[in-house]
Amino acid sequence: MVVTIVSSIEILANRIIKDAVRNQATDIHIIPRKNDTLIQIRLTNKLIPRLSLPKDECDRLIAHFKFTANMDIGERRRPQSGAVFCEVDGQLMGLRLSTLPSNNRESLVIRLLPQQEQIPFHQLSLFPSMTRKLLALLKHAHGLIIFTGPTGSGKTTTLYSLLNETAHLFCRNVITLEDPIEKNYDSVLQVQVNEKAGVTYATGLKAILRHDPDIIMVGEIRDAETAKIAVRAALTGHLVLSTMHTRDAKGAVYRLREFGVNWLEVEQTLIAVTAQRLVELTCPYCDGECSPLCYSYSRWKRASVFELLSGRNLNNAMKAAKGEKLDTHYRTLKEVINKGIALGFIKGSEYKRLVYDDEQS
Repeated sequence: MVVTIVSSIEILANRIIKDAVRNQATDIHIIPRKNDTLIQIRLTNKLIPRLSLPKDECDRLIAHFKFTANMDIGERRRPQSGAVFCEVDGQLMGLRLSTLPSNNRESLVIRLLPQQEQIPFHQLSLFPSMTRKLLALLKHAHGLIIFTGPTGSGKTTTLYSLLNETAHLFCRNVITLEDPIEKNYDSVLQVQVNEKAGVTYATGLKAILRHDPDIIMVGEIRDAETAKIAVRAALTGHLVLSTMHTRDAKGAVYRLREFGVNWLEVEQTLIAVTAQRLVELTCPYCDGECSPLCYSYSRWKRASVFELLSGRNLNNAMKAAKGEKLDTHYRTLKEVINKGIALGFIKGSEYKRLVYDDEQS
């Protein structure tokens, strides 16, 4: 006879995860305060309070989550990140954990990544013409494509959807290098960065180049070393896809220059840069703001809009980054969002939330 003892903290942790999954939340926020701890979930762009916990119970809860994700539970003075997979109501979920020390103890944010849920490729963009342009980019045999946008804008989902489509459509060998692996896909070979084991972005990319790849996906260009390696991988005759945190598409060009990448190599390899945002669509059932219950009913109340910089416009943007004065015009995120609002697809409030007007700043 086997007796399984489940602690009260484990029960609480499972209850918090189940509540977030059933409400179609994208993130769980565990925020320490002076006298207690607040548990919130993110529904689209809104944080909804769900629970308040005593201070000591919160410390045990965060320690439990860190233990399950193989993080150092004794280290509370520096930020940590980790990932773990679990099953909720028969649905496989990926949890990406991030801790951050604060003046009121340690805080934790958990990103929820449904493993079996994948956006159909034809629904990738709000406007179908952009979906076709994105797929056409993957027909290139070599070069560098960068997807930009803030955290939570859907860059990783877009990348996975494109890679999954191209692996089946063009029968190409796709290898990814990620930290951490957010979604498991059978159609691509995924490599986890593990610095303790010596698998850094630099060593991982060198090993991948010897593994006969057609397309390489680098999780994120976050420093000069990764940027230079990604560009050199593209120079060797491979198609390299990666993400970067910038405000718009032009920002990625300036960021590469800041990283000190050889500018001649950038001009030879960079094919396209996209900037992406997740916009909230007008609800056919609610008049005005949706209630939390309506948000939890269906996740498909959001769609992606893109700003694409390629061809002549990309060349002009690279020349402008070197100091040349050129008048470059292409369809920006501001124009795309305005079009969606005018057609009645996107909520009017999204303009104020996402568009940064120079004249208003």
